[in-house]
Amino acid sequence: MKVLLTALNAKYIHTNLAVRYLEKSVIDIIDTDDIKIKEFTINNSKDYIIREIYNYSPDILCFSCYIWNMDMIDYITRHIKKIMPEVMIVLGGPEVSFDTAILMEENDAIDIVVIGEGEDTFRQLMLALKNNDDYSLVEGIAFRAKGQIVFTESKKTLPSMESLPFPYTGESLDADKIVYYESSRGCPFNCQYCLSSSISGVRFLPIERVKNEIKYFIDQGVRQVKFVDRTFNAKKSYAMEIMNFILEYHRGKTNFHFEVTADLLDDDILTFLSTVPVGLFQFEIGVQSTNEKTLNIIDRHVDFGRLSEVVRRISQSKNIHQHLDLIVGLPEEDYFSFRKSFDDVFALRPEKLQIGFLKLLKGSGLRNRAGEYGYVYSDYPPYEVMETSWLSYGDIIRLKGLEEMVEIYWNSGIFNNSIELIINNFYSSSFKFFEELWKYWQAQGHHHISHSKNKLYEILAQFYSWNKFNGVEVFKEVLKLDFLKNTKSSFLPSIFNRVEIDGFKNKCHEFLQSTKNVKTYLPLYEDIPAKQIIKQVHFEPFNVDVTIIDRVKYKIDSIEEKQVIVLFDYQIESKALEDCKYYKIKFDE
Repeated sequence: MKVLLTALNAKYIHTNLAVRYLEKSVIDIIDTDDIKIKEFTINNSKDYIIREIYNYSPDILCFSCYIWNMDMIDYITRHIKKIMPEVMIVLGGPEVSFDTAILMEENDAIDIVVIGEGEDTFRQLMLALKNNDDYSLVEGIAFRAKGQIVFTESKKTLPSMESLPFPYTGESLDADKIVYYESSRGCPFNCQYCLSSSISGVRFLPIERVKNEIKYFIDQGVRQVKFVDRTFNAKKSYAMEIMNFILEYHRGKTNFHFEVTADLLDDDILTFLSTVPVGLFQFEIGVQSTNEKTLNIIDRHVDFGRLSEVVRRISQSKNIHQHLDLIVGLPEEDYFSFRKSFDDVFALRPEKLQIGFLKLLKGSGLRNRAGEYGYVYSDYPPYEVMETSWLSYGDIIRLKGLEEMVEIYWNSGIFNNSIELIINNFYSSSFKFFEELWKYWQAQGHHHISHSKNKLYEILAQFYSWNKFNGVEVFKEVLKLDFLKNTKSSFLPSIFNRVEIDGFKNKCHEFLQSTKNVKTYLPLYEDIPAKQIIKQVHFEPFNVDVTIIDRVKYKIDSIEEKQVIVLFDYQIESKALEDCKYYKIKFDE
Protein backbone atom coordinates (compact mmCIF):
# COMPACT_ATOMS: atom_id res chain seq x y z
CA MET A 1 0.00 0.00 0.00
CA LYS A 2 1.80 3.11 -1.28
CA VAL A 3 0.72 6.40 0.27
CA LEU A 4 1.58 9.83 -1.11
CA LEU A 5 1.11 12.87 1.14
CA THR A 6 0.90 15.90 -1.12
CA ALA A 7 1.31 19.56 -0.16
CA LEU A 8 0.78 22.57 -2.41
CA ASN A 9 2.46 25.39 -0.51
CA ALA A 10 1.96 29.09 -1.20
CA LYS A 11 5.71 29.69 -1.59
CA TYR A 12 8.83 27.61 -2.11
CA ILE A 13 10.30 28.72 1.23
CA HIS A 14 7.31 27.32 3.15
CA THR A 15 7.13 23.85 4.65
CA ASN A 16 3.88 21.98 5.24
CA LEU A 17 3.45 21.00 8.87
CA ALA A 18 0.29 18.92 8.39
CA VAL A 19 1.69 16.28 6.03
CA ARG A 20 4.68 15.79 8.30
CA TYR A 21 2.40 15.15 11.26
CA LEU A 22 0.45 12.63 9.20
CA GLU A 23 3.57 10.83 8.05
CA LYS A 24 4.87 10.50 11.59
CA SER A 25 1.47 9.37 12.88
CA VAL A 26 1.66 6.17 10.79
CA ILE A 27 5.39 5.55 10.73
CA ASP A 28 4.98 2.38 12.82
CA ILE A 29 2.26 0.87 10.63
CA ILE A 30 3.39 1.80 7.12
CA ASP A 31 6.90 0.99 5.95
CA THR A 32 8.97 4.12 5.29
CA ASP A 33 9.46 3.00 1.68
CA ASP A 34 5.68 2.99 1.19
CA ILE A 35 4.85 6.50 2.39
CA LYS A 36 6.25 9.65 0.88
CA ILE A 37 5.80 13.41 1.17
CA LYS A 38 5.91 15.50 -2.00
CA GLU A 39 5.77 19.27 -1.66
CA PHE A 40 4.93 21.57 -4.55
CA THR A 41 3.93 25.21 -4.74
CA ILE A 42 0.87 26.83 -6.26
CA ASN A 43 3.27 28.32 -8.81
CA ASN A 44 4.10 24.89 -10.22
CA SER A 45 2.11 23.93 -13.30
CA LYS A 46 -0.81 21.59 -12.71
CA ASP A 47 0.42 19.25 -15.43
CA TYR A 48 3.83 18.97 -13.75
CA ILE A 49 2.21 18.03 -10.43
CA ILE A 50 -0.03 15.47 -12.13
CA ARG A 51 2.98 13.90 -13.87
CA GLU A 52 4.90 13.67 -10.61
CA ILE A 53 1.97 11.99 -8.87
CA TYR A 54 1.47 9.58 -11.78
CA ASN A 55 5.16 8.63 -11.80
CA TYR A 56 5.04 7.78 -8.09
CA SER A 57 1.90 5.68 -8.70
CA PRO A 58 0.36 5.76 -5.20
CA ASP A 59 -2.49 3.58 -4.04
CA ILE A 60 -3.66 6.32 -1.68
CA LEU A 61 -3.23 9.98 -2.64
CA CYS A 62 -3.66 12.55 0.16
CA PHE A 63 -3.87 16.33 -0.05
CA SER A 64 -3.58 19.00 2.66
CA CYS A 65 -6.24 21.58 1.72
CA TYR A 66 -6.27 25.33 2.39
CA ILE A 67 -7.88 28.39 0.81
CA TRP A 68 -4.74 29.12 -1.22
CA ASN A 69 -4.49 25.70 -2.90
CA MET A 70 -8.04 24.34 -3.10
CA ASP A 71 -8.68 25.37 -6.70
CA MET A 72 -5.54 23.55 -7.84
CA ILE A 73 -6.38 20.48 -5.78
CA ASP A 74 -9.86 20.37 -7.30
CA TYR A 75 -8.35 20.42 -10.81
CA ILE A 76 -5.61 17.91 -10.02
CA THR A 77 -7.87 15.37 -8.30
CA ARG A 78 -10.35 15.38 -11.18
CA HIS A 79 -7.59 14.72 -13.71
CA ILE A 80 -5.79 12.15 -11.58
CA LYS A 81 -9.01 10.17 -11.22
CA LYS A 82 -9.40 10.05 -14.99
CA ILE A 83 -5.95 8.58 -15.60
CA MET A 84 -5.68 6.62 -12.32
CA PRO A 85 -9.27 5.58 -11.49
CA GLU A 86 -8.06 2.97 -9.01
CA VAL A 87 -6.27 5.47 -6.75
CA MET A 88 -8.04 6.40 -3.49
CA ILE A 89 -8.07 10.18 -3.02
CA VAL A 90 -8.18 11.46 0.56
CA LEU A 91 -8.48 15.15 1.46
CA GLY A 92 -8.01 16.85 4.81
CA GLY A 93 -7.46 20.30 6.24
CA PRO A 94 -9.49 23.38 7.18
CA GLU A 95 -10.82 24.00 3.68
CA VAL A 96 -12.58 20.61 3.50
CA SER A 97 -13.72 20.30 7.12
CA PHE A 98 -16.81 22.46 6.51
CA ASP A 99 -19.45 22.02 3.79
CA THR A 100 -17.91 18.62 3.18
CA ALA A 101 -21.00 17.12 1.56
CA ILE A 102 -21.21 19.94 -1.00
CA LEU A 103 -17.52 19.50 -1.80
CA MET A 104 -17.89 15.78 -2.42
CA GLU A 105 -21.07 16.24 -4.45
CA GLU A 106 -19.30 18.71 -6.72
CA ASN A 107 -16.14 16.63 -7.15
CA ASP A 108 -16.76 12.90 -7.43
CA ALA A 109 -13.01 12.24 -7.61
CA ILE A 110 -12.82 12.63 -3.83
CA ASP A 111 -13.18 9.31 -2.02
CA ILE A 112 -12.65 10.24 1.64
CA VAL A 113 -12.44 13.46 3.62
CA VAL A 114 -10.75 13.63 7.02
CA ILE A 115 -12.67 16.23 9.04
CA GLY A 116 -11.03 18.41 11.69
CA GLU A 117 -7.76 17.54 13.41
CA GLY A 118 -6.40 14.70 11.38
CA GLU A 119 -3.50 12.91 13.01
CA ASP A 120 -5.42 10.29 15.01
CA THR A 121 -8.19 9.96 12.40
CA PHE A 122 -5.65 9.48 9.62
CA ARG A 123 -3.85 6.82 11.62
CA GLN A 124 -7.08 4.89 12.22
CA LEU A 125 -8.02 5.21 8.55
CA MET A 126 -4.65 3.91 7.36
CA LEU A 127 -4.86 0.99 9.79
CA ALA A 128 -8.28 0.07 8.45
CA LEU A 129 -7.17 0.32 4.82
CA LYS A 130 -3.98 -1.64 5.41
CA ASN A 131 -5.86 -4.46 7.16
CA ASN A 132 -8.83 -4.33 4.75
CA ASP A 133 -11.06 -3.48 7.71
CA ASP A 134 -14.31 -1.52 7.59
CA TYR A 135 -13.26 2.14 7.63
CA SER A 136 -16.84 3.23 8.27
CA LEU A 137 -15.96 2.62 11.92
CA VAL A 138 -13.30 5.35 11.84
CA GLU A 139 -14.56 8.49 13.58
CA GLY A 140 -14.32 11.88 11.89
CA ILE A 141 -14.46 11.04 8.17
CA ALA A 142 -16.82 11.33 5.22
CA PHE A 143 -16.78 8.72 2.44
CA ARG A 144 -18.82 7.34 -0.45
CA ALA A 145 -20.97 4.22 -0.15
CA LYS A 146 -23.50 3.01 -2.73
CA GLY A 147 -23.70 6.42 -4.35
CA GLN A 148 -24.24 8.21 -1.05
CA ILE A 149 -21.98 10.45 1.02
CA VAL A 150 -21.71 9.01 4.49
CA PHE A 151 -20.45 10.79 7.61
CA THR A 152 -19.09 8.75 10.49
CA GLU A 153 -19.54 9.83 14.09
CA SER A 154 -17.57 12.92 15.04
CA LYS A 155 -14.75 12.61 17.53
CA LYS A 156 -16.07 13.30 21.01
CA THR A 157 -12.77 14.55 22.39
CA LEU A 158 -9.61 15.91 20.85
CA PRO A 159 -6.39 14.00 21.49
CA SER A 160 -3.89 15.47 23.93
CA MET A 161 -1.10 17.54 22.43
CA GLU A 162 1.37 15.17 24.06
CA SER A 163 0.18 12.41 21.73
CA LEU A 164 1.26 14.35 18.64
CA PRO A 165 4.45 13.08 17.03
CA PHE A 166 7.38 15.42 16.43
CA PRO A 167 6.91 16.16 12.72
CA TYR A 168 10.50 16.81 11.63
CA THR A 169 13.68 14.86 11.00
CA GLY A 170 17.05 16.14 9.88
CA GLU A 171 16.36 14.94 6.36
CA SER A 172 13.09 16.91 6.19
CA LEU A 173 14.63 20.20 7.33
CA ASP A 174 15.92 22.66 4.76
CA ALA A 175 17.99 25.39 6.37
CA ASP A 176 16.79 27.90 3.76
CA LYS A 177 13.08 27.29 4.30
CA ILE A 178 10.72 28.48 7.01
CA VAL A 179 9.96 25.74 9.52
CA TYR A 180 6.42 25.83 10.88
CA TYR A 181 5.94 24.66 14.44
CA GLU A 182 3.18 24.69 17.05
CA SER A 183 3.43 24.56 20.81
CA SER A 184 -0.32 24.97 21.28
CA ARG A 185 -3.62 24.52 19.48
CA GLY A 186 -6.73 26.60 19.89
CA CYS A 187 -7.23 30.22 20.85
CA PRO A 188 -8.64 31.92 23.97
CA PHE A 189 -10.49 34.42 21.79
CA ASN A 190 -13.56 34.12 19.60
CA CYS A 191 -12.89 36.37 16.58
CA GLN A 192 -15.73 35.89 14.12
CA TYR A 193 -13.57 36.01 10.97
CA CYS A 194 -11.33 33.18 12.16
CA LEU A 195 -11.76 29.39 12.19
CA SER A 196 -10.17 29.17 15.64
CA SER A 197 -13.51 30.40 17.00
CA SER A 198 -15.08 27.07 15.98
CA ILE A 199 -13.14 25.20 18.70
CA SER A 200 -12.99 26.41 22.28
CA GLY A 201 -10.02 26.15 24.62
CA VAL A 202 -6.25 26.03 24.24
CA ARG A 203 -4.11 22.88 24.52
CA PHE A 204 -0.36 23.01 25.10
CA LEU A 205 2.55 20.71 24.39
CA PRO A 206 4.57 19.75 27.49
CA ILE A 207 7.08 22.53 28.02
CA GLU A 208 10.15 20.27 28.24
CA ARG A 209 9.24 18.71 24.93
CA VAL A 210 8.98 22.16 23.34
CA LYS A 211 12.44 23.05 24.64
CA ASN A 212 13.95 19.86 23.24
CA GLU A 213 12.36 20.46 19.85
CA ILE A 214 13.51 24.09 19.75
CA LYS A 215 17.01 22.91 20.62
CA TYR A 216 16.81 20.48 17.71
CA PHE A 217 15.91 23.28 15.28
CA ILE A 218 18.76 25.45 16.54
CA ASP A 219 21.24 22.56 16.32
CA GLN A 220 20.10 21.89 12.75
CA GLY A 221 20.82 25.50 11.76
CA VAL A 222 17.27 26.33 10.70
CA ARG A 223 16.95 29.92 9.45
CA GLN A 224 13.47 30.68 10.81
CA VAL A 225 11.01 28.85 13.04
CA LYS A 226 7.52 30.25 12.66
CA PHE A 227 5.20 29.36 15.53
CA VAL A 228 1.67 28.86 14.20
CA ASP A 229 0.11 29.15 17.67
CA ARG A 230 -2.89 31.44 17.26
CA THR A 231 -1.96 33.41 20.40
CA PHE A 232 1.55 32.53 21.52
CA ASN A 233 1.28 34.52 24.76
CA ALA A 234 -2.13 33.13 25.77
CA LYS A 235 -0.40 31.71 28.85
CA LYS A 236 2.28 34.10 30.12
CA SER A 237 4.38 31.64 32.13
CA TYR A 238 4.47 29.16 29.24
CA ALA A 239 5.46 31.78 26.67
CA MET A 240 8.12 33.25 28.95
CA GLU A 241 9.70 29.87 29.61
CA ILE A 242 9.96 29.22 25.87
CA MET A 243 11.44 32.65 25.11
CA ASN A 244 13.88 32.41 28.02
CA PHE A 245 15.06 29.04 26.75
CA ILE A 246 15.58 30.43 23.25
CA LEU A 247 17.54 33.37 24.67
CA GLU A 248 19.79 31.03 26.65
CA TYR A 249 20.35 28.48 23.90
CA HIS A 250 20.33 30.44 20.64
CA ARG A 251 23.43 30.57 18.45
CA GLY A 252 22.65 33.70 16.47
CA LYS A 253 21.44 31.93 13.33
CA THR A 254 17.81 30.95 13.97
CA ASN A 255 15.03 33.52 14.13
CA PHE A 256 11.71 32.82 15.91
CA HIS A 257 8.41 34.30 14.73
CA PHE A 258 5.41 34.51 17.09
CA GLU A 259 1.84 35.74 16.73
CA VAL A 260 1.14 37.65 19.93
CA THR A 261 -1.67 39.66 21.49
CA ALA A 262 0.24 42.83 22.27
CA ASP A 263 -2.04 44.29 24.93
CA LEU A 264 -1.44 41.16 27.04
CA LEU A 265 2.32 41.78 27.17
CA ASP A 266 2.95 43.18 30.64
CA ASP A 267 5.89 45.20 31.94
CA ASP A 268 7.82 42.09 33.04
CA ILE A 269 7.72 40.66 29.53
CA LEU A 270 8.58 44.01 27.95
CA THR A 271 11.61 44.39 30.21
CA PHE A 272 12.73 40.91 29.20
CA LEU A 273 12.14 41.60 25.50
CA SER A 274 14.34 44.69 25.65
CA THR A 275 17.30 42.41 26.42
CA VAL A 276 17.05 39.95 23.52
CA PRO A 277 19.55 40.14 20.64
CA VAL A 278 18.62 41.95 17.46
CA GLY A 279 16.62 39.74 15.11
CA LEU A 280 16.15 36.77 17.45
CA PHE A 281 12.37 37.31 17.68
CA GLN A 282 9.73 38.61 15.28
CA PHE A 283 6.20 39.50 16.36
CA GLU A 284 3.01 39.48 14.33
CA ILE A 285 0.29 41.53 15.99
CA GLY A 286 -3.28 41.46 14.73
CA VAL A 287 -5.01 44.81 15.20
CA GLN A 288 -7.60 44.33 12.40
CA SER A 289 -9.46 47.58 13.20
CA THR A 290 -9.56 50.39 15.75
CA ASN A 291 -13.31 50.95 15.24
CA GLU A 292 -15.03 49.97 18.51
CA LYS A 293 -18.30 49.05 16.77
CA THR A 294 -16.41 46.75 14.44
CA LEU A 295 -14.44 45.12 17.23
CA ASN A 296 -17.58 44.44 19.25
CA ILE A 297 -19.33 42.77 16.31
CA ILE A 298 -16.39 40.50 15.50
CA ASP A 299 -16.00 39.69 19.20
CA ARG A 300 -12.44 40.97 19.33
CA HIS A 301 -11.62 42.89 22.47
CA VAL A 302 -8.40 44.88 22.20
CA ASP A 303 -7.13 47.68 24.40
CA PHE A 304 -5.63 49.74 21.58
CA GLY A 305 -4.13 52.25 23.99
CA ARG A 306 -2.19 49.50 25.74
CA LEU A 307 -1.34 47.84 22.42
CA SER A 308 0.10 51.14 21.17
CA GLU A 309 2.20 51.55 24.29
CA VAL A 310 3.55 48.01 23.94
CA VAL A 311 4.41 48.40 20.25
CA ARG A 312 6.20 51.69 20.92
CA ARG A 313 8.20 50.25 23.81
CA ILE A 314 9.30 47.29 21.74
CA SER A 315 10.23 49.64 18.88
CA GLN A 316 12.42 51.70 21.20
CA SER A 317 14.71 48.73 21.78
CA LYS A 318 15.22 48.29 18.00
CA ASN A 319 15.68 44.55 18.36
CA ILE A 320 12.34 42.96 17.40
CA HIS A 321 10.67 43.21 13.99
CA GLN A 322 6.94 43.97 14.40
CA HIS A 323 4.34 43.18 11.76
CA LEU A 324 0.88 44.67 12.41
CA ASP A 325 -2.27 43.57 10.58
CA LEU A 326 -5.45 45.32 9.46
CA ILE A 327 -8.44 43.75 7.68
CA VAL A 328 -10.52 45.50 5.01
CA GLY A 329 -14.20 44.53 4.90
CA LEU A 330 -15.15 44.01 8.53
CA PRO A 331 -18.67 44.99 9.67
CA GLU A 332 -19.26 48.71 10.34
CA GLU A 333 -15.90 49.61 8.73
CA ASP A 334 -16.47 52.01 5.82
CA TYR A 335 -13.79 53.77 3.77
CA PHE A 336 -13.35 56.62 6.23
CA SER A 337 -13.42 54.35 9.26
CA PHE A 338 -10.70 52.23 7.68
CA ARG A 339 -8.72 55.39 7.00
CA LYS A 340 -8.76 56.12 10.73
CA SER A 341 -7.76 52.53 11.58
CA PHE A 342 -4.88 52.82 9.12
CA ASP A 343 -3.69 56.15 10.50
CA ASP A 344 -3.92 54.83 14.07
CA VAL A 345 -1.77 51.80 13.27
CA PHE A 346 0.68 53.48 10.90
CA ALA A 347 1.39 56.06 13.61
CA LEU A 348 3.07 53.20 15.52
CA ARG A 349 5.53 52.76 12.62
CA PRO A 350 5.66 48.96 12.53
CA GLU A 351 8.32 47.43 10.31
CA LYS A 352 5.42 46.06 8.26
CA LEU A 353 1.76 46.98 8.08
CA GLN A 354 -0.11 44.23 6.30
CA ILE A 355 -3.50 45.11 4.87
CA GLY A 356 -5.56 41.97 4.40
CA PHE A 357 -8.90 41.73 2.65
CA LEU A 358 -11.58 39.80 4.52
CA LYS A 359 -11.99 36.17 3.50
CA LEU A 360 -15.28 34.56 4.50
CA LEU A 361 -13.88 31.23 5.59
CA LYS A 362 -16.13 28.20 5.72
CA GLY A 363 -17.23 27.69 9.31
CA SER A 364 -16.48 31.24 10.43
CA GLY A 365 -19.04 33.37 12.24
CA LEU A 366 -18.94 36.15 9.64
CA ARG A 367 -19.62 33.72 6.79
CA ASN A 368 -22.63 32.41 8.66
CA ARG A 369 -23.95 35.98 8.94
CA ALA A 370 -22.90 37.14 5.45
CA GLY A 371 -26.41 38.19 4.44
CA GLU A 372 -26.84 40.32 7.53
CA TYR A 373 -23.76 42.38 6.65
CA GLY A 374 -24.45 42.67 2.93
CA TYR A 375 -21.41 40.62 1.99
CA VAL A 376 -20.83 39.90 -1.68
CA TYR A 377 -17.90 37.53 -1.92
CA SER A 378 -16.19 35.19 -4.34
CA ASP A 379 -17.61 31.70 -4.76
CA TYR A 380 -14.06 30.40 -5.05
CA PRO A 381 -11.28 30.12 -2.46
CA PRO A 382 -10.15 32.26 -0.74
CA TYR A 383 -13.74 33.63 -0.66
CA GLU A 384 -12.59 37.23 -0.62
CA VAL A 385 -15.18 39.92 0.05
CA MET A 386 -15.99 42.17 -2.94
CA GLU A 387 -18.66 44.40 -1.37
CA THR A 388 -20.16 45.01 2.05
CA SER A 389 -22.97 47.16 3.41
CA TRP A 390 -20.27 49.75 4.14
CA LEU A 391 -17.82 49.37 1.24
CA SER A 392 -18.53 49.36 -2.49
CA TYR A 393 -16.44 47.37 -4.93
CA GLY A 394 -14.93 50.69 -6.02
CA ASP A 395 -13.87 51.38 -2.43
CA ILE A 396 -12.21 47.98 -2.21
CA ILE A 397 -10.36 48.54 -5.49
CA ARG A 398 -9.00 51.83 -4.14
CA LEU A 399 -7.91 50.13 -0.94
CA LYS A 400 -6.17 47.42 -2.94
CA GLY A 401 -4.23 50.15 -4.70
CA LEU A 402 -3.31 51.70 -1.38
CA GLU A 403 -2.25 48.28 -0.09
CA GLU A 404 0.07 47.89 -3.08
CA MET A 405 1.73 51.22 -2.32
CA VAL A 406 2.19 50.28 1.34
CA GLU A 407 3.71 46.96 0.32
CA ILE A 408 6.13 48.56 -2.15
CA TYR A 409 7.06 51.76 -0.37
CA TRP A 410 6.80 50.88 3.33
CA ASN A 411 6.87 47.15 3.91
CA SER A 412 9.90 46.75 1.66
CA GLY A 413 11.81 48.83 4.21
CA ILE A 414 13.93 50.53 1.55
CA PHE A 415 12.23 53.94 1.36
CA ASN A 416 11.55 54.66 5.03
CA ASN A 417 13.42 57.95 5.41
CA SER A 418 11.94 59.31 2.19
CA ILE A 419 8.40 58.34 3.20
CA GLU A 420 8.89 59.87 6.65
CA LEU A 421 10.08 63.12 5.09
CA ILE A 422 7.06 63.35 2.77
CA ILE A 423 4.48 62.53 5.44
CA ASN A 424 6.03 64.71 8.16
CA ASN A 425 6.22 67.75 5.89
CA PHE A 426 3.16 67.54 3.66
CA TYR A 427 0.48 65.23 5.11
CA SER A 428 -1.56 65.13 8.28
CA SER A 429 -2.73 61.62 7.34
CA SER A 430 -0.43 58.79 6.30
CA PHE A 431 -3.44 57.14 4.63
CA LYS A 432 -3.89 60.25 2.48
CA PHE A 433 -0.27 60.04 1.34
CA PHE A 434 -0.49 56.41 0.24
CA GLU A 435 -3.89 57.09 -1.35
CA GLU A 436 -2.48 59.97 -3.41
CA LEU A 437 0.62 57.97 -4.30
CA TRP A 438 -1.67 55.24 -5.67
CA LYS A 439 -3.68 57.78 -7.69
CA TYR A 440 -0.44 59.10 -9.21
CA TRP A 441 0.87 55.57 -9.81
CA GLN A 442 -2.34 54.62 -11.62
CA ALA A 443 -2.56 57.87 -13.61
CA GLN A 444 0.98 57.32 -14.90
CA GLY A 445 0.16 53.74 -15.92
CA HIS A 446 2.69 52.24 -13.51
CA HIS A 447 0.16 49.60 -12.41
CA HIS A 448 0.33 47.86 -15.79
CA ILE A 449 3.87 46.50 -15.40
CA SER A 450 6.38 45.50 -12.74
CA HIS A 451 9.29 47.78 -11.95
CA SER A 452 12.93 47.43 -10.96
CA LYS A 453 14.07 48.74 -7.60
CA ASN A 454 15.86 51.64 -9.29
CA LYS A 455 12.69 52.56 -11.15
CA LEU A 456 10.75 52.66 -7.87
CA TYR A 457 13.14 55.32 -6.54
CA GLU A 458 12.68 57.28 -9.74
CA ILE A 459 8.87 57.09 -9.50
CA LEU A 460 8.89 58.39 -5.91
CA ALA A 461 11.11 61.30 -6.94
CA GLN A 462 8.75 62.08 -9.82
CA PHE A 463 5.76 61.97 -7.45
CA TYR A 464 7.50 64.50 -5.22
CA SER A 465 8.22 66.87 -8.11
CA TRP A 466 4.74 66.41 -9.63
CA ASN A 467 3.21 67.62 -6.35
CA LYS A 468 5.48 70.69 -6.42
CA PHE A 469 6.61 69.98 -2.86
CA ASN A 470 9.36 72.35 -1.75
CA GLY A 471 12.90 71.14 -1.08
CA VAL A 472 13.24 68.83 -4.09
CA GLU A 473 17.03 68.68 -3.88
CA VAL A 474 16.94 67.94 -0.15
CA PHE A 475 14.42 65.16 -0.78
CA LYS A 476 16.60 63.62 -3.49
CA GLU A 477 19.54 63.52 -1.09
CA VAL A 478 17.38 61.72 1.49
CA LEU A 479 16.17 59.36 -1.24
CA LYS A 480 19.81 58.75 -2.15
CA LEU A 481 20.46 57.87 1.49
CA ASP A 482 17.69 55.26 1.36
CA PHE A 483 19.11 53.87 -1.87
CA LEU A 484 22.62 53.49 -0.48
CA LYS A 485 21.41 52.06 2.83
CA ASN A 486 19.98 49.18 0.85
CA THR A 487 22.31 48.93 -2.14
CA LYS A 488 26.09 48.70 -2.13
CA SER A 489 26.86 50.14 -5.51
CA SER A 490 29.31 52.58 -7.03
CA PHE A 491 26.61 53.26 -9.64
CA LEU A 492 23.85 55.71 -8.81
CA PRO A 493 20.61 56.01 -10.78
CA SER A 494 20.46 59.15 -12.91
CA ILE A 495 17.93 60.86 -10.61
CA PHE A 496 20.64 61.34 -7.99
CA ASN A 497 23.33 63.99 -8.04
CA ARG A 498 26.82 62.70 -7.43
CA VAL A 499 29.02 65.18 -5.60
CA GLU A 500 32.48 65.28 -7.15
CA ILE A 501 35.49 65.60 -4.83
CA ASP A 502 39.07 65.68 -6.11
CA GLY A 503 41.03 62.56 -5.17
CA PHE A 504 37.99 61.01 -3.52
CA LYS A 505 38.98 57.36 -4.00
CA ASN A 506 42.44 57.93 -2.57
CA LYS A 507 40.97 59.74 0.43
CA CYS A 508 38.65 56.79 1.08
CA HIS A 509 41.58 54.36 1.09
CA GLU A 510 43.61 56.65 3.34
CA PHE A 511 40.70 56.83 5.77
CA LEU A 512 40.57 53.02 6.00
CA GLN A 513 44.33 52.77 6.44
CA SER A 514 43.99 54.69 9.70
CA THR A 515 43.82 52.29 12.66
CA LYS A 516 42.03 54.97 14.67
CA ASN A 517 39.32 55.41 12.04
CA VAL A 518 38.70 51.68 11.71
CA LYS A 519 38.56 51.23 15.48
CA THR A 520 36.12 54.15 15.83
CA TYR A 521 33.71 53.38 13.00
CA LEU A 522 34.38 49.81 11.87
CA PRO A 523 35.61 47.81 14.89
CA LEU A 524 34.61 44.50 13.29
CA TYR A 525 37.20 45.17 10.58
CA GLU A 526 40.21 45.71 12.85
CA ASP A 527 43.38 44.02 11.55
CA ILE A 528 41.82 43.65 8.08
CA PRO A 529 43.64 45.35 5.18
CA ALA A 530 41.98 48.47 3.75
CA LYS A 531 41.70 46.84 0.32
CA GLN A 532 39.48 44.17 1.89
CA ILE A 533 37.43 46.59 4.00
CA ILE A 534 36.59 48.73 0.96
CA LYS A 535 34.66 45.76 -0.47
CA GLN A 536 32.25 45.84 2.49
CA VAL A 537 31.73 49.58 2.83
CA HIS A 538 30.88 52.61 0.72
CA PHE A 539 31.73 56.31 0.96
CA GLU A 540 29.35 58.89 -0.49
CA PRO A 541 29.33 62.70 -0.41
CA PHE A 542 25.98 64.43 0.17
CA ASN A 543 24.99 68.06 -0.29
CA VAL A 544 22.90 68.04 2.92
CA ASP A 545 23.50 66.50 6.32
CA VAL A 546 21.31 63.41 5.92
CA THR A 547 22.61 61.92 9.17
CA ILE A 548 20.46 64.26 11.28
CA ILE A 549 17.09 63.76 9.59
CA ASP A 550 15.57 61.63 12.35
CA ARG A 551 16.82 64.02 15.04
CA VAL A 552 15.09 66.97 13.34
CA LYS A 553 11.94 64.85 12.81
CA TYR A 554 12.42 64.92 9.03
CA LYS A 555 11.52 68.61 8.80
CA ILE A 556 12.97 69.92 5.54
CA ASP A 557 13.70 73.39 6.90
CA SER A 558 15.81 71.87 9.69
CA ILE A 559 18.01 69.71 7.46
CA GLU A 560 21.27 71.59 7.10
CA GLU A 561 22.47 72.14 3.54
CA LYS A 562 26.17 71.46 3.76
CA GLN A 563 28.48 68.92 2.20
CA VAL A 564 29.08 65.82 4.32
CA ILE A 565 30.74 62.46 3.73
CA VAL A 566 28.79 59.39 4.81
CA LEU A 567 30.37 55.99 5.43
CA PHE A 568 28.06 53.00 4.90
CA ASP A 569 28.88 49.70 6.62
CA TYR A 570 27.01 46.78 5.05
CA GLN A 571 27.93 44.15 7.62
CA ILE A 572 24.68 43.98 9.61
CA GLU A 573 23.14 41.94 12.42
CA SER A 574 19.60 41.55 11.13
CA LYS A 575 18.33 42.38 7.66
CA ALA A 576 14.80 42.40 9.10
CA LEU A 577 15.53 45.44 11.26
CA GLU A 578 18.22 47.49 9.56
CA ASP A 579 19.85 47.78 6.18
CA CYS A 580 23.25 49.00 7.21
CA LYS A 581 24.98 51.30 9.64
CA TYR A 582 26.10 54.69 8.41
CA TYR A 583 28.21 57.49 9.89
CA LYS A 584 29.14 61.06 9.09
CA ILE A 585 32.91 61.19 8.79
CA LYS A 586 35.65 63.65 7.90
CA PHE A 587 38.75 63.07 5.82
CA ASP A 588 42.05 64.19 7.27
CA GLU A 589 43.19 67.49 5.81
